[in-house]
Amino acid sequence: MSHEDVVLDDAKVFWRTLLPKLKAERWVLGLSILIAILATLAGIHILAVLPFWIVLAAALLNRSVPSVPPAPVSVAAVEKGGDPLVPALNALDMPVLVVAADETVLFQNIAAEKAFGTIPPNSDLSARVRSPGILDMVRETIATGKINQIEHTERLPSDAVYVVRVAPAEIGTDASSRRIFLLTYRDISQARRIDRMRSDFVANASHELRTPLASLRGFIETLQGPARNDPKAQEKFFGIMHEQVTRMSRLVDDLLSLSRLELKSHLAPEDMVDLAPLLGHVRDSLLPLATELDVAISLDVPDAPVFVRGDRDELIEVFENLIENACKYGQEGKKVEVRLTGGESEQAEVTVTDHGPGIPAEHVPRITERFYRVNVEASRSKKGTGLGLAIVKHILTRHRARLLVHSEVGKGTIFTVRF
Repeated sequence: MSHEDVVLDDAKVFWRTLLPKLKAERWVLGLSILIAILATLAGIHILAVLPFWIVLAAALLNRSVPSVPPAPVSVAAVEKGGDPLVPALNALDMPVLVVAADETVLFQNIAAEKAFGTIPPNSDLSARVRSPGILDMVRETIATGKINQIEHTERLPSDAVYVVRVAPAEIGTDASSRRIFLLTYRDISQARRIDRMRSDFVANASHELRTPLASLRGFIETLQGPARNDPKAQEKFFGIMHEQVTRMSRLVDDLLSLSRLELKSHLAPEDMVDLAPLLGHVRDSLLPLATELDVAISLDVPDAPVFVRGDRDELIEVFENLIENACKYGQEGKKVEVRLTGGESEQAEVTVTDHGPGIPAEHVPRITERFYRVNVEASRSKKGTGLGLAIVKHILTRHRARLLVHSEVGKGTIFTVRF
């Protein structure tokens, strides 16, 4: 910055300070100028009048301009949303509720409305917040005036963990002040999910990788020892080792995919996806597998588009898992039927039906658990990791959709995705 810029800035500051004082003392200054003119006309020399006038003007301008007290912040303004603090509260990314001493909700910011729905002004807090822990904490703060906080878990629409804090605040002037209470929700869900993901990943990976690693170690020791000079045994063992490494790679990929889904399970997708062309794409991508297994995939979709709110890549993963499982485990039935219904005002549904051996009733409630297998040998022989349906469940939870399973032994299985 140059010297001239500094001089200009100082001049702006000087006039910005001087103008309010000139405005405040304009009548006295005008009267002093009039008196000075009359004194000059009466015969007093101008050089005698001017110093006295300058001293008088300087004394007047050095007087402080009376300050205007700020307008008090009223509870009514908070209730009506007219307070200048309302835009600041709405700019926060954490939910905030303003609560009165009688436990009524005076105001909620935009983040709170998105998280918990609209709360009409003057609603009773206990009618909107169902957690006894939060209500007891708020009542204690109202009674004692002390800041409190607890950790709270929301189960619907998805699991979310908050640090809920309540603190008192005085609004208004000393004469008309009134105490309100700010109830804030700090979302720590992601931190909790990361902790759980880390522990689950270590436990699951160590358990599932133990078998293929033991096999690889045994084959390597054999190749280094008895089979060192046996080309046929080496060729056989190398093939088995390749299968084990491929299985470990699929397992790690599925675990990472599951972990990523858990991190964003509380964030519902916002894009609109047409399910009819999506299902057609999935069927076409699985045709080589179906041909290899001698299974026919039929697709029945309505002529009109069926839109749902979702993430296209994740929905493709859902239906690839379901249709691929139907082809592999319902192979004996020779056909898999995929049907899409709904659209416009009707609820969208996708059913995947196979005519294989079916799933015994005692296994149906647990098939979406991690690494749960109805038949361990059959699953491993078909190169399954035991994580496919767990991934499907997590994706559908994020999409606020449901997975329904109906199966009869000897008749086949029907998987229904209901949006």
